[in-house]
Amino acid sequence: MIVKFSTRAGALTMHGDTAVTLLKAMGHSGNVPGAILAAGLPAALADLRKALEEQAHAPPPPPPAAGADDDEEREREPPVTLRMRAVPLIDMIETAIARDSDLMWDRG
Repeated sequence: MIVKFSTRAGALTMHGDTAVTLLKAMGHSGNVPGAILAAGLPAALADLRKALEEQAHAPPPPPPAAGADDDEEREREPPVTLRMRAVPLIDMIETAIARDSDLMWDRG
């Protein structure tokens, strides 16, 4: 599933699993479609930032077991964290707050 976030200022497309995780971090049910009115966005943004901060302090997953693919594992790029994936949504919410706009999302 793909989720499309939108405000009066623009739109953002995100993978469904990531989008639902971020919506839940904002204190929302995670249902798609949905919306947060402009008046609720500052609290939702604060909840999202708090959840991302807590996740950043969680212990990292254990490294993969040693095996034949060690060289391939070392060459891989580091994983993209939820915090990194949240940056465009955070920017969108900050813009929506500044422009007194609602945040809506639907299946993309």
